[in-house]
Amino acid sequence: MDTLISAAGLRKRQESGERTVLLDVRWVLGRSDGHSEYLAAHLPGAVFVDLPSELADHALPERGRHPLPSPERFQAAARSWGINDGDTVVAYDNSGSMAAARVWWMLRNAGFGSVYLLDGGLSAWRAGGYPVEEGEVRPAVGNVTLGDGVMPVVTEAEAAEWPQHGTLLDARAGERYRGEVEPVDPRAGHIPGAVSAPTTENVAADGTFLPAEQLRRRFEDLGLANSSDVAVYCGSGVTASHEIAALHIAGFTASLFPGSFSQWSNNPRNPVAVGAEPFEAGAGSEGRHDGRSGTSATAGSSVEG
Repeated sequence: MDTLISAAGLRKRQESGERTVLLDVRWVLGRSDGHSEYLAAHLPGAVFVDLPSELADHALPERGRHPLPSPERFQAAARSWGINDGDTVVAYDNSGSMAAARVWWMLRNAGFGSVYLLDGGLSAWRAGGYPVEEGEVRPAVGNVTLGDGVMPVVTEAEAAEWPQHGTLLDARAGERYRGEVEPVDPRAGHIPGAVSAPTTENVAADGTFLPAEQLRRRFEDLGLANSSDVAVYCGSGVTASHEIAALHIAGFTASLFPGSFSQWSNNPRNPVAVGAEPFEAGAGSEGRHDGRSGTSATAGSSVEG
C-alpha cells in the first residue's frame, strides 16, 4: 500500500465524496501551540490529535519519553477521532510529516491498512489553493476495531545486538548523534554501532518526501541492501516512524525501537558512543557495519526530542 497522498489527490477524494478521516497531528518538542495553531487553521473536517496524551503513555525512564500506549487506549483514541472500520485515514502536520508519521505507524501496527500521510502537510494543501477552516471538529464516535503487532519492533536488548547482524539507524539530528548536544536525555551520544541518518534528510525544502529513487540511493549510501535487517530509533520513537515511512517508500522494511535513545540513555548499564562514527575509536567493533555515518550539516528534526 502507498504511504503518501498528495494534496491534489486528497482534494479529489473529498470532491468525489469518498469518506476520509483527516487527522491533524501538529506537535513539536518543547512547544504547546499545536492545538492553538489547529484552531486557527486546519483542513476542513480535520480532527486534532494530541501526540503526548493520545499517541503515548506517560514517560517512564525504563520505557522512554513517549512509550506506546496500550492497544485498548489507542483504539479508544481512534474511535474518538471518528474512525470506523473500512475508513481511509489521512494524517498531516506542518513539519514535514515528522509528527504525523507517528499515527501512521501506529495505525499500520494496529492492522489498519488504509492510512496515508499528506505529503507536504498543511503547507502543501495551502500551496494548492485549497480551503482551510477554523475551530474544533468533534466527530461522532467511531467503531473501528484495532489490533496490535503488525509492524516489527525491537527491544532494548535487541537494539544492543542489532549492529552485529544488521543496520541500526539513528534518526536524530547529527549533533545529537555525535554527542555534541543533548537537550532532553540524560546522556549524549548514540547507541554503539548505530549509523547516523537524520530524518530531515528524507524530505525536500518544502516538506515533501524525496522521490523514491532518491530515498533509495540515500539509504544504499548508508549501507543498506535488499537483504538488510534494518532497525530505527530516534529520541523517543516519534521521528523514527518517519524514517520507517521513508524506508518503506524506498522499498525497505524496518523495525522500530519504540523506547529509542530516551530509554537507552536512562539505563546506566547501556554504553553510549560519541563522535561521527558508529563505534568510538578504540571501542570494540565486532560486527561493525561498513556504511558511513551519514552525518551532515542538516540539523535533524525540529520535532523529535
